[in-house]
Amino acid sequence: MANKKITSRDVDFAQWYTDVVTAARLASYSNVKGFVIYEPNGYAIWERIMHEFDKQLKATGHQNVAMPMLIPENLMNKEGELISGFAPEVAWVTQGGEKTLEERLCIRPTSETLFSDYYSNVVKSYRDLPMKLNQWCSVLRWEKETRPFLRSREFFWQEGHTVHATKEEAEKETMDMFQMYQQFFENYLAIPVVTGRKTEKEKFAGAEYTYTIEALMHNGVALQSGTSHYFGQKFAEAYNIQFLNKENKLEYAYQTSWGISNRMIGALIMVHGDDMGLVLPPRIAPKQVVIISIGEDEKVNSVTSDLYQKLLNAGISVSIDDTDKSPGFKFAEAEVNGIPVRIEVGKRDLENDVITIARRDTGEKMTVSKDEDIVPYINHLMDDIQDNLYQKALKRQQELTFEARSLDEVEKIMEEHPGFVKADWCGSLDCEMKMKEIKGTKSRCILEQEQPLTGKCIVCGKEAKHLVVWGIQY
Repeated sequence: MANKKITSRDVDFAQWYTDVVTAARLASYSNVKGFVIYEPNGYAIWERIMHEFDKQLKATGHQNVAMPMLIPENLMNKEGELISGFAPEVAWVTQGGEKTLEERLCIRPTSETLFSDYYSNVVKSYRDLPMKLNQWCSVLRWEKETRPFLRSREFFWQEGHTVHATKEEAEKETMDMFQMYQQFFENYLAIPVVTGRKTEKEKFAGAEYTYTIEALMHNGVALQSGTSHYFGQKFAEAYNIQFLNKENKLEYAYQTSWGISNRMIGALIMVHGDDMGLVLPPRIAPKQVVIISIGEDEKVNSVTSDLYQKLLNAGISVSIDDTDKSPGFKFAEAEVNGIPVRIEVGKRDLENDVITIARRDTGEKMTVSKDEDIVPYINHLMDDIQDNLYQKALKRQQELTFEARSLDEVEKIMEEHPGFVKADWCGSLDCEMKMKEIKGTKSRCILEQEQPLTGKCIVCGKEAKHLVVWGIQY
């Protein structure tokens, strides 16, 4: 039975999302308009994401730094495309204490300017390169409409910024990080993604080109989930990042930037969640297993404690729910919080020398011997849950991926049930904007490894340059 606090996903998806965020205690609205409070359950997921991805960053030679939150206006203005791209979302500090500032300070919407200014001071020789830096921080963008984890005025992310001696090395970094994002989504979040290059209109302001991973939510709406940008020498020329090359000549450096944000939590909710609440893949769940003892009994307590210790020693994230609540309430709470595996230890089961194990993804319950070697059993079960969630999401994505050969077909798809739509495009901005007239349909990415369907642009009928994935976005 669905949790009474949660609207059915199929009745009102937007309300269902809000209900899950609230019921699972992931976030709550603050008294500051457009800003949310990350509650312990929500922040714990972000901590898991940071922990797992940060290990991968360090393993590939990246180092963490912390840049200032405020950017002087003159610094922001040095690269024209960036400031014009972010101008509508920028918040400014104009007063410090009782003094009006001589120059406005921008609250960082992104940190290319800060990293570029830093690199201009520390990069002197090819021997200094590459520099591969990253920071975990929050940024501020004055969004008009906000929704927890998907769009809020302040949000958490990682932003990597690297500088290189050659174009080839910088382009390799751009592609390596793009692929790392794809693998993280699929291997940890169990979310399949479509990958490709952004159109000129949709690329990051100031970038030569942008690669993106695009996820499809259960309701067929797309979510841009991670981007990797190649800057070439644009920022190096604007911020004077020069180095002495091997021929002892001054040369401008090559740069990249790339980022993922807390909207990954929104993706987890909308791809895997159900009418009972959150469903978390084991590899990213803050709590992988919860043990619930039923009734006060010495043997129950002893078995519970023994199971807990074995799982803990094996590196499995496990907790015991020993709160003064009914077993039914504890079961429902574990379900709404999306804990992958629940172990129930009760006196009646122990009389039959068994315990009950429930998996969150399917709701299936199994009884196993209390003397079962629990660690390999749980590890195998979690691998199965992880794979099942990915396969289920992949099947949903495939069901909601369409091919269209006319604007009427696009409109019909978007009216009946949105999803990813593959359609040919000539490359013109006019045709891209014409597609947007259909319920806000935008290009998600260019499929560089796939050939056009008909060879004719779906809008104007002229020769197609690209096969593009289109969709409605969050």
